[in-house]
Amino acid sequence: MIRLAVRCAPDQADLVLAELTVLAPNGVEEERGPGYVEYAIYGGEGELPELGEIDAVVGGRRIEVSSTEIPDDWADRWRDFHKPLLVGERLWLRPSWEPARDGAIDLIVDPGQAFGTGAHPTTRLCLEFLLELADVGEADGPLTDLGTGSGVLAIAAAKLGWSPVTGYDHEPAAIEASASNASINDVDVTFQRQNLRESLPDLAPICVANMTSPILKAVAAHLGAAGPSVMVLSGILPNELDEVVEAFAPAGLAEQDRRQMGDWAALLLRRPR
Repeated sequence: MIRLAVRCAPDQADLVLAELTVLAPNGVEEERGPGYVEYAIYGGEGELPELGEIDAVVGGRRIEVSSTEIPDDWADRWRDFHKPLLVGERLWLRPSWEPARDGAIDLIVDPGQAFGTGAHPTTRLCLEFLLELADVGEADGPLTDLGTGSGVLAIAAAKLGWSPVTGYDHEPAAIEASASNASINDVDVTFQRQNLRESLPDLAPICVANMTSPILKAVAAHLGAAGPSVMVLSGILPNELDEVVEAFAPAGLAEQDRRQMGDWAALLLRRPR
């Protein structure tokens, strides 16, 4: 088994992912770190696509392409690295082969279904904010999830009481993975494809967006005075927090809280009442 990886700067991620999704429609693995995003696909010898021309998609800017041989028992060992995660003491994120937890809200996401399992710090930070909003009685209406990925945040929101919940993503593989995950979790969530850099759908009063800072700032540019009253934002590097806050200020959204986990940060913005 071969792991073929492409590492790029965060502002190149959308273009790289779009190209990889065409080459590998079953989805890709995503890893984010300080100053980079890495996408990986897996396959046997001779099964993987040729990535030699992918640099043309990102305007000639440098990206890193690497391949690594994975041990034959990778499929079994892979399960050892994906353990259940308890968020906020009551939201239990688990792969399907792990048992439910008594007294916790159960959310099933299997790795390998594209775009994350919920364990990444950016997702966990968003989940913490959603739990806290639910705890103060704000999970009583519609919610929009921008850049839904695997649908973890949208599914969690539905389980916490928001309805209707709609998730948007530019990638067809993300929409497919999200719908599959919603079905597994037996929640009613709608997923639609949209390029969020170019335009926004109608947004609910509460909106969550786990995307890189350049995309978040593009979203901010499309917001009007009648936009969401609460926004949970993540996918932000700590040194980008102030500029993201500034980008959303013209839409009437002000910072209420910020927090950091490892190399990533998140914001809770609110329109003054």
